[in-house]
Amino acid sequence: MAAVFSWFWVIVLLLILGFLSSSFRIFREYERGVIFNLGRFWQVKGPGLVLIVPGVQQVVRVDLRTVVLEVPAQDVISRDNVSVKVNAVVYLRVVDAEKAVIEVVDYLDATSQLAQTMLRSVLGKHQLDEMLAERETLNLDIQQALDAQTASWGIKVSNVEIKQVDLTESMIRAIARQAEAERERRAKVIHAEGEFQASEKLLQAAKVLAQEPQAILLRYLETLTVIGADKNTTVVFPLPMDLVAPLLKKLNPAAP
Repeated sequence: MAAVFSWFWVIVLLLILGFLSSSFRIFREYERGVIFNLGRFWQVKGPGLVLIVPGVQQVVRVDLRTVVLEVPAQDVISRDNVSVKVNAVVYLRVVDAEKAVIEVVDYLDATSQLAQTMLRSVLGKHQLDEMLAERETLNLDIQQALDAQTASWGIKVSNVEIKQVDLTESMIRAIARQAEAERERRAKVIHAEGEFQASEKLLQAAKVLAQEPQAILLRYLETLTVIGADKNTTVVFPLPMDLVAPLLKKLNPAAP
């Protein structure tokens, strides 16, 4: 009888210890517990030690740390009818544990599906050049649109980053041809501007030389000096009539 009595108290003690162990929850600094009392929301507790009543209260643990959510590659058609594949990364965190548990079944999956839709919707309003050159603006647009939708779930989308924009081979070749044509256009414009500036300088020099005839002679002699510096066996150069006329006049005074 005494042995049965002792086993009874051992069982009671074990039940009490099991009850106490299931009554305490420890939440870390970045965790919160959403407590339901007979199925009805009661309150959010944590961090630290939290006491609950087993069988009467249930608790759902929620992590408040930032979560990095990978958005799968999406087929996007830009406003100028170019098909591309775009993938992105979403940074989000729970700011209201109550809403994150009550308002949505799985906030991570719901945010992922919404991010895929927003990615196609927002990028489809822009041209391909904007997708490639204005990623910061597009990231902000997607983040604001996504955050406005997830606010009712207690989720804060802090940042969205477009990782990669994949183009087809034909589009890559078309962009390369476009870039080459743009470089050629710029080269021709620069060359034309250089010719125009050079012609303006030559016009100014001609006006200056026209005011001083002796300057033209000096420029001519300088040109001969430059030509003579080369190792040429034969040099053919024009002889200005201004230099020959006085000599011919002396040789033939009767000439007009």
